[in-house]
Amino acid sequence: MSLTMLGTITGGAITGFTTPGYVLVADNAPDVRSKQSACTSVTGTQVGVTSHTVNAPFTVTARRPLQFKTLTMAFLNGVTGQFSKVPYNETLILVRKAAQIALNQWQTNEWRVNAKIFAGTETYDPANVKAGVSFTSGFISTNSSGWADTLITGVL
Repeated sequence: MSLTMLGTITGGAITGFTTPGYVLVADNAPDVRSKQSACTSVTGTQVGVTSHTVNAPFTVTARRPLQFKTLTMAFLNGVTGQFSKVPYNETLILVRKAAQIALNQWQTNEWRVNAKIFAGTETYDPANVKAGVSFTSGFISTNSSGWADTLITGVL
């Protein structure tokens, strides 16, 4: 995977944080199709933010499909000439960040970005796959503070 899984990640703009950054080191992934890193320290001004510990995990995991599916003629309907039941490949980015629900009572929250890409699009129309990733990344980055506010206040 060509994802940045080590080094310093610059965080999105969040009200109350100044230049948020996160230092990632390699961690053991839960399975062979994944890569995982742990956030061992935070940079910038992020009052109250903790880095990874056993009791309060802060990890990012990237998982690819166990076996990639491809588009073959077997999926072509001989009568209509249309592809049917097209297989897809799913890739997941999972962030786990613990937070306290009460004094010294930690729960691990999860943020998931799941990409469901139909077999064949990566070959026939890679530009539109890239556009989907670009838009998703930009939308999350542009709206990071608003998303945080929504998670906290419930107001969309």
